[in-house]
Amino acid sequence: MAASPALGSARGRLRARVAAAGCAMAVCAAVAAPAAAEDDNAPRKPTVVLIHGAFADGSSWNGVIERLERRGYPVIAPANPLRGLTTDSAYIASVLDSVKGPIVLVGHSYGGAVISVAAAGNSRVKSLVYVSAQVLDKGESGQSLAARYPSELATAIKAVPYRAGGGVRGTDLYLKRDKLHRVFAADLPASTARLLAATQRPAATAAFSEKAKVAAWRQIPSWFLVARQDKTINPRQERFEAKRAHSHTVEINSSHVAMIAHPQAVTDLIIKAATATGSARPSPAANPSDSRARGESRPADAAAAWVIAGAVALLLGGVALLFGRRRRRPR
Repeated sequence: MAASPALGSARGRLRARVAAAGCAMAVCAAVAAPAAAEDDNAPRKPTVVLIHGAFADGSSWNGVIERLERRGYPVIAPANPLRGLTTDSAYIASVLDSVKGPIVLVGHSYGGAVISVAAAGNSRVKSLVYVSAQVLDKGESGQSLAARYPSELATAIKAVPYRAGGGVRGTDLYLKRDKLHRVFAADLPASTARLLAATQRPAATAAFSEKAKVAAWRQIPSWFLVARQDKTINPRQERFEAKRAHSHTVEINSSHVAMIAHPQAVTDLIIKAATATGSARPSPAANPSDSRARGESRPADAAAAWVIAGAVALLLGGVALLFGRRRRRPR
């Protein structure tokens, strides 16, 4: 049976509508593509720089590094020279200069004193994180602050003279092997404490006697983990430092080496500091119920939505026409 001229005309109109819908969908894809590319160029996560303290090395951060990297954070844990506050902070500042983009700077123990000086004047350091740390103000030394809040550390220190090239001489401070477990790492297995005792890196006396010349925590937001069972730095000193710096503070039941004994708690605090850095990561997704967030939609997103709506309308209209004509088709 030959098709009627009316039905042929209807089919032509249907083809035109479907073609228009296809074109609209293609335009939609072209409009949406730049938005996808924009997402791909979103700011990277900040680099987390971990600074160890006295009697330790970069490996003390291993558990934290593994967890941060699983979350997509770039991490470095450079060696802290442990030769003196002025020398050490200058060296760490030079390490920070080699890092691209925003930085979350973390210090444990004496490393806290180092980062407070090293970060001064560096606008890329967005957050400071202190883990059972020394946090010195300008004019303070680790020695002077610890005198106000005594701990058991004084009973566990062994002084060893050293010689270096050019006739340099000085005194290194070690932890006594039979005291390290109790004073430094009481919540770790004894076997782990023995390894820490054998591999400990000593600090020169200048690390504790030199005074801080600046205090970066006065300008940079900070987070602080207080170790309630710390016998190396008095927990009361840690609370005083955190309060003075207006740090976002958490407390856990830990020995001095919280990053080894409780790496997840330390990682969680670092991520809080990292995600609070507005310039270091994209803004969180807006709540759909927030009218202000809806008003801040990107123009490309709005355009794509209008094109999709038009394409759907054209397509549905064409389908409706086809079914209507078929129902009226003569037998």
